[in-house]
Amino acid sequence: MEEDTRKLLQECSRGCKMAIDSMEQVKEHISDDRLEKVIDEYEDKHRKSEYEASVLLDQAGQEEKEPGAAASAFAWVSTEMKLAMKDDNRQVAKLMMNGCNMGIQSISENINKYQDASKESIHIAKDIVKMEEAFMGELKDFL
Repeated sequence: MEEDTRKLLQECSRGCKMAIDSMEQVKEHISDDRLEKVIDEYEDKHRKSEYEASVLLDQAGQEEKEPGAAASAFAWVSTEMKLAMKDDNRQVAKLMMNGCNMGIQSISENINKYQDASKESIHIAKDIVKMEEAFMGELKDFL
């Protein structure tokens, strides 16, 4: 597997895992059934994208990258603090939108950085960006 392809797929996998962890973390703070349904839907979509990236990595004998422990811990603590200050659906939507924005920036940056990656891996990455944009669009209704 080409180095650019491996790195792009690892970033896609890592980003989806962080998103899934964040969605699971906020679920206990949701009181709106519609918001819960949207988050569940996008959690499933992130799991599908993460699976696609991991299958390609596995087929090439490459390992997935886990989110960094420090980054994961910081994200968890930051989310808990923000929800402790204001525990409502609007805050959950804002946190999820911020995560989408970070995901869009990170994956887009990696698409540009790893331009020699396979077409299939670039397609997965671009699909993740589109998914994050769509997720943000749906979350706007909860602000």
